[in-house]
Amino acid sequence: MSLRRAVVWPRSIRGRVTLLALVLAAVFLIPLAVAADTVIRNAVAASLSRETREAASHTAVAYREGTLRDPIPPYSPDVDVIQLVGPGGHVLASTEAARGMPPVGDALPASPQRMTDFSTCRGVSARCHQVTAFSAGTGPGAVVVYAAARMPVLISTRVLEAAIALQTAALAALIGWITWKGADRGLRTIENIQAELADITVSDLSRRVQEPPGEDEIAGLARTVNATLARLEHSVEQQRRFAADASHELRTPIAGLRAQLEEARLHPEHADLGVLVNGALRDTDRLQTIITDLLFMARLGSGGPSAQERVDLGRLAAEEIERRRGRVPVNTGIQDDVVVLGVSTQLFRVIGNLLDNAQRHASTMIRLEVRAARGAAVLTVTNDGDRIPEADRERVFQRFARVDQSRSRDRGGTGLGLAIARDVAIAHGGTLHVEDVPEGTRFVLKLPAAE
Repeated sequence: MSLRRAVVWPRSIRGRVTLLALVLAAVFLIPLAVAADTVIRNAVAASLSRETREAASHTAVAYREGTLRDPIPPYSPDVDVIQLVGPGGHVLASTEAARGMPPVGDALPASPQRMTDFSTCRGVSARCHQVTAFSAGTGPGAVVVYAAARMPVLISTRVLEAAIALQTAALAALIGWITWKGADRGLRTIENIQAELADITVSDLSRRVQEPPGEDEIAGLARTVNATLARLEHSVEQQRRFAADASHELRTPIAGLRAQLEEARLHPEHADLGVLVNGALRDTDRLQTIITDLLFMARLGSGGPSAQERVDLGRLAAEEIERRRGRVPVNTGIQDDVVVLGVSTQLFRVIGNLLDNAQRHASTMIRLEVRAARGAAVLTVTNDGDRIPEADRERVFQRFARVDQSRSRDRGGTGLGLAIARDVAIAHGGTLHVEDVPEGTRFVLKLPAAE
């Protein structure tokens, strides 16, 4: 069964589409061919019957009036076989074309019609005729006039069926060929895309597949593939930069820790155990903070969607401010009932990172505000520290980005806090950007408000 199915059902999409088109063509063309054959035959038969009826009626009138001659003159070039048949099947008169022939038929008209039509292929010639039998009288032994017209070879043989069958087969073949070429054109483009994709490797993601002209599905597929390759190239490049930066950032505290330990091993008599332990703990804490941030970003980038809940953004911010004790106090302006849909732990992390950044760079003032505005929840954190140049306001959200010495990570940052905050904002369908203020810096978090 499986072998038979494999033979009947093509493996390629071209073959399947072509076979389906041929089946559909057969479903429509075969009934159309049968109908055409029937219509043509009926039309020809009706035309011949009109002529034979007129010839039979004219001959019967001449017989009744006594003006009929023998041989009977043909009525028309098509109706050249006319016979006057008496009781017992005797031919009383006929045309020259029917001279010496037996009666065309033995069908008798039924009263009161006095006329009947039939076709016959016997007793006349090798060709078939359309015959009309017309009773010249009303009695049971009345003379019958038979008028016969030769059927065209197209009708009397199977030539018509053969011609229609050939035309149907040719039309079906044309439909199949057009379908094959159309499918081949589309699939060849897909095969080219497949071949080009197979040649693209991770080492060179700058290549793109060729986009065919037009706005069809295949052109859309090519554009989607190129857009995906562009995103993949950007992601891989970002990961490479991230790996390089992460290795550098991890190397610094590790190198410091190693230097302290080696110094203590080489000169134990000069080593201060308290200073050594405090320095080692400081470098270890920095390593732990960097690794924690890296793991958080990895989970945020690769994990599936987390379960979201209704979160009061103002209450979340108030809880974060309440638990921290920074060198600069935080002033607040929090509107009640500003609710968003999100993951509370992630949003808590965003607020904490923004406040940590403000604590590192503020001089005397930090202000946090939460308000609702046009279907969005807006949280702003403003500090009066150094302003971020407009050209660097996007760079601060890059991983391990360094803007200038005054905003370096020597103040305790890992270089990942703002990058984490923006990634969380984007994951929640929001934005995070730096807003221009007269003095200092303001970070603006916008999230869709919960309905």
